[in-house]
Amino acid sequence: MSNYSIDYVNCNLCKVCIEACPFDAIDIVDGKIEMNSACKACGICVKSCPEGLIQPVEDKRKTVDKSLYSDVLVFAEQLEGKIHPVTYELMGKGRELADKINQELHVILLGHDLTDQTEEILAHGADKVYVYNQEPLHHFDVEAYARAFEDCVERTKPTIILIGATSIGRSLAPRISTRFKTGLTADCTILDVRENTDLVQTRPAFGGNIMARILTTRTRPQMATVRYKVMEPAERIENATGEVINFSVDEKELETRSNFVSITKKPEVDSIEEADKIIAVGRGVREEKDLEMIRELADLIGAKIGTTRPLIEKGWTEHQQQIGLSGRSVRPELLITLGVSGSVQFVAGMKSSEHIFAVNTDPEASIFNVAHYGMVGDLYEIVPKLIEKIKNGEQVFEKTAAAV
Repeated sequence: MSNYSIDYVNCNLCKVCIEACPFDAIDIVDGKIEMNSACKACGICVKSCPEGLIQPVEDKRKTVDKSLYSDVLVFAEQLEGKIHPVTYELMGKGRELADKINQELHVILLGHDLTDQTEEILAHGADKVYVYNQEPLHHFDVEAYARAFEDCVERTKPTIILIGATSIGRSLAPRISTRFKTGLTADCTILDVRENTDLVQTRPAFGGNIMARILTTRTRPQMATVRYKVMEPAERIENATGEVINFSVDEKELETRSNFVSITKKPEVDSIEEADKIIAVGRGVREEKDLEMIRELADLIGAKIGTTRPLIEKGWTEHQQQIGLSGRSVRPELLITLGVSGSVQFVAGMKSSEHIFAVNTDPEASIFNVAHYGMVGDLYEIVPKLIEKIKNGEQVFEKTAAAV
């Protein structure tokens, strides 16, 4: 649908609007002026038309009363009574957003036997914790969780909802947004808020080649999922003053089509997400056997091996070792990259690391834009020297050859 209405009866095809359009977005089709897909709705054609025959189409979409919604609501994900750490990261960002608009940070907790968990959430700075402590919520059932979550949103009307981009969060969030006919932005890496409470949601798009800023300006609540290890976690505070509010839903409404017969746990996988030290390897590694040299360095400093997608596609490393948008987000104390160019996809998954030490033969490699320290050189020369120095008892990472 065009952004403009045109008075074809009085239009004499003077072509002034065509000449004025900087985007070549106006054509003459079958003897009529028409806007094509290049139209940016900039309004230049409206101003240029000498007869005022081009007018913007009135936007009839409904807009909610934003004043009816307030506060930031964080979903506290828990499994078997253990709060997922992404919750505290969301609370850290949620507190920052709430303070900017002079509102409160609230948390919703769903499950059963949750007393200890509420105390921990309050200790991380929540103003209010809404607890649904009901037997049907003991195990995660997305339909039951969605109904309880819906009840909380209806009661409290938050302006912003933050959910972790975990397997549970990615299953739950779309169901909530659909019930309230509102927007949901997935896998956000940056969040900010405007004075009018509009949430500015930034996430990689088009395979990580651009960063898209998305706003939900007409509906509430605004919803975003955030990946683990992307935001700074909320710090514990002394003498927390938050309030616990117990809510419940009629248990008939929590009945679902699922019936839990038994639960079999997946075998634990060694994850790089919790690692304090990581060595990430990229295309600079020429042969699979050369990874043994990297593993020796990793063993010496107590690090795990991370990787980029090309090495996984070659079958040299496992998918659970991948860092980036399609892999894991990490935030170790020390991240060493060897032969990694620094694509947007990779950087999005590691840029929050405390200390980034990069080695690459190309001085213009993108990885140096995010690294704290770097060395321009061949990893096949540098890594053996690092191994030798460490074996000799030297603290090689306290000082670096070149600061970026």
